[in-house]
Amino acid sequence: MAYATTHRNHAGRMPALPARKLGTWKMAYADFLTALMAFFLLMWLVSGVSPDDRSAIAAKFRLKDAAVPAAALAPEGSEAADLLGLLQLSEALKAAGESVILTVEPDGVRLDLVDTAGRPLFESASGALSAEGAALVAAAATTLAPLSNALSIEGHTDAFSLTRTGYSNWELSSDRANEARRLLEAGGVDPARFQAVTGLADTHPLDPGQPHLAVNRRISLKVHLGAQP
Repeated sequence: MAYATTHRNHAGRMPALPARKLGTWKMAYADFLTALMAFFLLMWLVSGVSPDDRSAIAAKFRLKDAAVPAAALAPEGSEAADLLGLLQLSEALKAAGESVILTVEPDGVRLDLVDTAGRPLFESASGALSAEGAALVAAAATTLAPLSNALSIEGHTDAFSLTRTGYSNWELSSDRANEARRLLEAGGVDPARFQAVTGLADTHPLDPGQPHLAVNRRISLKVHLGAQP
């Protein structure tokens, strides 16, 4: 069978060139400028914060990242869990906000009253508590006075050395611990409940990586499990 062939070309449509989207670069440039403005705004805000405050903010993020929730360390129904729950429900302590840190330990619950930029706990280089610090200890006394648990008090300092001759961070931390004891007693805590009142200077920083931070200046109240014998 024969087949007819032809070489005639039919007129066809030329393929269309891809359409060029105009203005795309402008959107990218606007995004770049927005990010740049946000960066300079952040730098401006940070420049107004003191070095001590910047370190404190950084420490809070590190502590939050490394912290284990206190409730996770206290099995439900245990004495430690009951004690922790009681302290967490205290309106006086909740009002103190970030100035109070609760930590569960094998033999009790630790109540750290810490120095912050907004609420300095102590007078500078002095064993005396500031007005805010005295109010914070009084709030702790309101919560602890009705309990029968034994208590220990620790005074802590930052790592800065004192210029006062014959008076080091050891004396300073001891004076602060005893000042807290006196205020707790004035707030109704039975003196017989105190097992120890100790000054630990800068040997137990709350943030070991930043021993000079304000948060390391604190009063640590250990509420032991079991009633005072």
